[in-house]
Amino acid sequence: MNTDGGWPVERLVRKEVSGGVATITLDSPRNRNALSVRLLGDLEDRLNWALADESVRVIVLTGTGPVFCAGADLKEQRAEPGSAHEAPVTASFPEIMSMIWESPKPVICRLNGTARAGGLGLVAACDFAIAPDSASFAFTEVRLGVVPAMIAVTVLRRIDPRAAAEYFLTGEVFDAARAQEIGLLTRAVPEQELDATVARYADMLLRGGPEALAITKQLVRSVPALPFEEGMRRMAELSAQRFTSAEGQEGIAAFMAKRPPSWVPAPEAAADGSPALR
Repeated sequence: MNTDGGWPVERLVRKEVSGGVATITLDSPRNRNALSVRLLGDLEDRLNWALADESVRVIVLTGTGPVFCAGADLKEQRAEPGSAHEAPVTASFPEIMSMIWESPKPVICRLNGTARAGGLGLVAACDFAIAPDSASFAFTEVRLGVVPAMIAVTVLRRIDPRAAAEYFLTGEVFDAARAQEIGLLTRAVPEQELDATVARYADMLLRGGPEALAITKQLVRSVPALPFEEGMRRMAELSAQRFTSAEGQEGIAAFMAKRPPSWVPAPEAAADGSPALR
């Protein structure tokens, strides 16, 4: 716990790590895990921890209660008439989304339920997003007279432009099947399959070389924008570098020897409930 004037202050974001998987949990169900100043501060702290901890290979972002994240804490956004007022949610939210987006470690969003507005910026920033098929989603900003500005940076890199116009402009609620269809979710699954699906993705990611995963994340985003010939030239150089890298040579040696590479955790260190890795 942190402190406030000497008194303990309960954290609004929890952390735990097991078998190379760090789970970061939004834990403010009383206000539906809204993006308050305190929650954002705790989330930034937990993300910094996971990124710095060498034992962490994969990050899972989730929440408690029936809602993953309801968006900005509106009580903190109100201002007295005529007063100068800076929206508190802008203080660290852009940096947090950037941390997730740029993370060299893969990030899985395990949606425990519904998400709205700013919460969908977090969802889109993650590499994978898996939700129960009962969850619903909405970009509600315009109905409050505000705009989905910051989250547009991540969301518009994920979803179809027509779908973005439809849901950004109308604020209409849509279901998990539609969220998967437009690219907001990786998978929408029955609630009883949620944990097993997240564990399966984490297991697969733990099998990849840490350097290779970080570089491949960048490829997915940068290569489509390159001119064809430049792309082929740069990727040929990168391919050669990776085959001769220490990580690449270890992976090849492990394959030839029919053994797991050194970066794969031993079975006793696997995440709870996940399949044995060796």
